[in-house]
Amino acid sequence: MRKNKSKLNATELAISASHQAFVKRHMKKMRIIRIYQILIITSFIALWELATRAKILNSFIFSSPSRVVKTFLDMASDGSVFYHMGITLMETFISFALVIIIGFLAATLLWWNDSVAKVLEPYLVVLNSLPKSALAPVFIVWLGNNVKTIIIAAISVAVFGTIITLYTSFTTVEEDKIKLIRTLGGSKKDILLKVIIPSNIPALISIMKVNIGLSLVGVIIGEFLAAKAGLGYLIIYGSQVFKLDWVIMSIVILCIMATSLYQLLAFVEKKYK
Repeated sequence: MRKNKSKLNATELAISASHQAFVKRHMKKMRIIRIYQILIITSFIALWELATRAKILNSFIFSSPSRVVKTFLDMASDGSVFYHMGITLMETFISFALVIIIGFLAATLLWWNDSVAKVLEPYLVVLNSLPKSALAPVFIVWLGNNVKTIIIAAISVAVFGTIITLYTSFTTVEEDKIKLIRTLGGSKKDILLKVIIPSNIPALISIMKVNIGLSLVGVIIGEFLAAKAGLGYLIIYGSQVFKLDWVIMSIVILCIMATSLYQLLAFVEKKYK
């Protein structure tokens, strides 16, 4: 017995040491990746700044990191840049929430009624593949030059893909789980609430990670055409009056916003798992 116990202890220690070594290797790899990521962005910024100072790039056309920072600080002093950021974020959050709600309800309806799904599926595919920027001028005619047009344009970018993806996820749930609910006398409502929805929460979070970026893209498309404020408005107005510092600054802010929103949802996904 003592020999068996000593063997078990030795095996456990070996597994523990192996696990610790794996964790250390993984952490080291992640640190190296992070260092490379930081080096790439800092090198890009440094080369961009040096190229403009050495007159290799025209700073009026390409701007520069120092000019972008100065522009941001100037606009931050009177709060105008935060106002435009707030408008874009508000429109993004509203359109994102509506995309998720509409997409979930539509996917549920299609799963509930197979005949409706078969009738609507080709239309959803066509609408999903349609270039959404082509719809924006039509929305302006229908809804006017206002926030509603921007939000509808943003919704149109993401909603059809959301419906198709969610519906596909609903229909690929393990059949054995559904059969078990039916065997126990459960209704279709029970299958939906106890199997379909819980099984697809990870898929829904993944879709949300994609849609937050798509909603931001849709909002910017809408702001290009029908806005009096927002980062999209700054980009299009800045290009028209040749204030390229505004354009580059707005693009940089959008990159930071998109990354932050994605990381926020990635954090939620990690906590859920």
